[in-house]
Amino acid sequence: MSRKGFSIYKRVKFTYLMNVQPQIYLLVVVGILTFQSCVKDISLDPEQPLPTTPYQLPTPAGFPQMIIPSDNPLTNEGVALGRKLFFETLLSGNNTQSCSSCHEAVFSFTDSGKRFSKGIDNIEGFRNAQPIINLGYNMHFFWDGRAETLEQQILEPVPNPIELHQSWANAVMKLKAEKRYSDAFFQVFKTREFDSTHVVKAIAQFMRTMISYNSRLDKRLRNEINLTPSELNGFVIYNTERGDCFHCHSIDAGRLLTDNGFHNNGLDAEFTDIGREAVTGNSVDRGKFLTPTLRNIALTAPYMHDGRFQTLEEVVEHYNSGGRPSPTLDPLMKNVGVGLNLTNQEKADLVAFLKTFTDSSFINNPKFRNPF
Repeated sequence: MSRKGFSIYKRVKFTYLMNVQPQIYLLVVVGILTFQSCVKDISLDPEQPLPTTPYQLPTPAGFPQMIIPSDNPLTNEGVALGRKLFFETLLSGNNTQSCSSCHEAVFSFTDSGKRFSKGIDNIEGFRNAQPIINLGYNMHFFWDGRAETLEQQILEPVPNPIELHQSWANAVMKLKAEKRYSDAFFQVFKTREFDSTHVVKAIAQFMRTMISYNSRLDKRLRNEINLTPSELNGFVIYNTERGDCFHCHSIDAGRLLTDNGFHNNGLDAEFTDIGREAVTGNSVDRGKFLTPTLRNIALTAPYMHDGRFQTLEEVVEHYNSGGRPSPTLDPLMKNVGVGLNLTNQEKADLVAFLKTFTDSSFINNPKFRNPF
């Protein structure tokens, strides 16, 4: 290119840059300012809560569809908040206990092998702490079924004088003083004026995610493993009239290992704890208690509503003996006074099968551990 041509080229390029580039720069600047304004509107406005994300709850093979209350849908943020509250000692009157104090993971969320739990005032209860496992599928809660929803069940321990012993008003006041909770409740429930209803909803969201579905029994039902000869013999005893376990703890009915019903299983001839009758006021319910799930049963000793049996062998022997007669004895206890007459080997095989209900991945799931 000649010197004259190069000079003309520079003048044209300069004119182009002067006319075009400022427009590009202006567009870029406007775009950045607009983006920053949007970001401020969405995520930095203290009166505009951040969005929540629906929680993807698994539906294991053979399980029923969990019914989630329409006023308490599961979200990732709600579950995370509920997990923190489950381990939060501020819910107790002296800030020393939480829900997890009586429901420890290694014991399938029961109370450390204790017959009865003690609250913050060292007062002992009179019923054994139930496991927190697959509760999202339950239709009744507590041994006597006095709560009909998980949310209703969670409401009770905080003000109970032999448990966390604190008014809900005081518990909520302490939570509101913590900015991390104020912000979390604002995001999940769109209010900073949260109350006990919101607290129990969050905890319920977390507890509904606590699903056990990976025991040796589950793996066998999915054809992933084979059971031992002893376990297989126990399976036959369990699922036939020989052991008579399947009526109340069916494997096929949703894999929950409970019928969600109430039964007098022959523990006593007379009752100091009248069980379901205290709720219904009906004498036909005397001595009836909620059928517990048998999932992780090997981890949840002691057994029965009053923790009277320390081992699975004792439980099996109770049923093998036929139990004790009483006016409200369940008809399914048809061998009362006679017993099942299982041999020692059959009893050992039945216990071996009960141990296939153990789900180690459930109790070791990091999602269910203390987040603090």
